[in-house]
Amino acid sequence: MSLEQITARLHAAEAKAGRNVGETTLIAVSKVQPNERVQAILEEGHRVFGENRVQEAAGKWPDFREHYDGIELHIIGPLQTNKVRQAMELSQAIHTLDRPKLAKTIARLAQEMGACPDLYIQVNTGAESQKAGILPSEADAFIAESIALDLPVRGLMCIPPVEEEPSLHFALLAKIAARNGLNGLSMGMSGDFESAVPLGATHIRVGSAIFGDRVPTAQ
Repeated sequence: MSLEQITARLHAAEAKAGRNVGETTLIAVSKVQPNERVQAILEEGHRVFGENRVQEAAGKWPDFREHYDGIELHIIGPLQTNKVRQAMELSQAIHTLDRPKLAKTIARLAQEMGACPDLYIQVNTGAESQKAGILPSEADAFIAESIALDLPVRGLMCIPPVEEEPSLHFALLAKIAARNGLNGLSMGMSGDFESAVPLGATHIRVGSAIFGDRVPTAQ
């Protein structure tokens, strides 16, 4: 698969769903990818990327930004409070706001720094014990709490359980977002983004389908 093929599939899904072609942002997930693969996608003109780990992002994107204009970086992995400042300095969006302590830390640093990335609240739609995210039953209260902290909450994010029909989780996320007046929906990955588009995805996160299989770093 290539960036061009994924983009074509995304546009076809938008057209089939009656949405404007090109309105869904494709986040190319570059975690654990060699720099030469990332550079190849940059050379094709793509500028929106996702990283799971702040440390990896810090070692990669400042250099790329010296050579390519307009890079938009999204943090899409679990975020530790001690990495928040670095994440806020590096990124234009954080998709994994998932607990009150993290919200308060971001709010404090936003006041101090005078700026804040766009934020997406991660909802654990499958209530999986091993997965990060606020539970659906607690989402409304947490959204309100985060907005009350004057945080720029743009929407919600989810990662459906692998063994369940993803569209059910996308529909749930869209329902929670709608009743809270949020427009952003970060949902859909390599294997299921075509079912996320008709349910309103504004951002899809695609990695291996664009870059090829991940190359794990040596331990």
